[in-house]
Amino acid sequence: MTTNLLNFDLQGLVAYCESLGEKRFRATQLFRWIHQRGASDFDQMTDLAKSLREKLKTQAVIEGLPVITQHESQDGTIKWLFDVGDGNAVESVFIPEDDRGTLCVSSQAGCAVGCRFCSTGHQGFSRNLTTGEILAQLWFAEHFLRKHLKTEERVITNVVMMGMGEPMQNYSALVPALRTMLDDHAYGLSRRRVTVSTSGVVPMMDRLSQDCAVALAVSLHAPNDALRDNLVPLNKKYPLDELMQACLRYLEFAPRDFITFEYCMLDGVNDQPEHAQQLIALIEKYGKGKPWCKLNLIPFNPFPASGLLRSSNAAVAAFAKALSDAGIVTTVRKTRGDDIDAACGQLAGDVKDRTRAAERMAKQRTIPLQPVR
Repeated sequence: MTTNLLNFDLQGLVAYCESLGEKRFRATQLFRWIHQRGASDFDQMTDLAKSLREKLKTQAVIEGLPVITQHESQDGTIKWLFDVGDGNAVESVFIPEDDRGTLCVSSQAGCAVGCRFCSTGHQGFSRNLTTGEILAQLWFAEHFLRKHLKTEERVITNVVMMGMGEPMQNYSALVPALRTMLDDHAYGLSRRRVTVSTSGVVPMMDRLSQDCAVALAVSLHAPNDALRDNLVPLNKKYPLDELMQACLRYLEFAPRDFITFEYCMLDGVNDQPEHAQQLIALIEKYGKGKPWCKLNLIPFNPFPASGLLRSSNAAVAAFAKALSDAGIVTTVRKTRGDDIDAACGQLAGDVKDRTRAAERMAKQRTIPLQPVR
């Protein structure tokens, strides 16, 4: 059985090379070839001893994910659908901007959290991705884009774990992938430029702060427990008080001096003036008057199964103004890649559901959200 070297961070690759009787520096050379140069053929690695190259040919591979489709938006956003086997496929999205290139990476085939407004959650859950499958998305995208743009410079400057899946529920595969993204012998990304988005898996937030503290984004979406229980079912296990306390603990180790809260704007559900005031009160309660978070308001990207609608531009603007007037740094996310279903909450891939999501979501839709009119 061959070993896919994309599954290893540098320490893992060192251990693997030592098992072959090789010194540590060989692992570093190999790591650079794989991630910095995008090599998949051991014969390309001319500074490795021939004996090691021959050994690797019989025992190891550098194997990415097959690309099923690639779509490019009018705004330059690119979405890839990757085959992860057994009838499952995951999506990744590259978002180019003037000052950065961001790759949105998936961590699971599907998602078991089941947020009401998320297309991925409605599709259900099949399995966790391996470290190699997480990294393969970055490995492919970075080296594809360099060839596409005819540059040897790094193209992807930011990675957000905001694709399909809840990263914290795939923790053992997530952390080695993050370490590889940060490693100077691989992609050399700053901890400030790698973001993990979570719906609020509190114990794993605490572990990440110790194991690999990168930037943190929390899917908030509601200012009170009753509403959040319905929109983000995980809230029933880790309610807002536990989540907010975990955010404050994470801040002590975070590379930035703030946590980002994501807030999907749903017409008549969580976008009313009283919701804004509740949100302000929640943030002030835990911040004790100090700035400690940023709010990112996300216009909802509708899909039929959700039964939800996007807030009007006027409602989003009024909500943002209320937060800003209270001294909370607030942004409204620009919708990118909407024409290729690559915008926030739209990634669905193709998943063989093992969680009977359609049945669960149908029941969830019967629970009234008590919209305020």
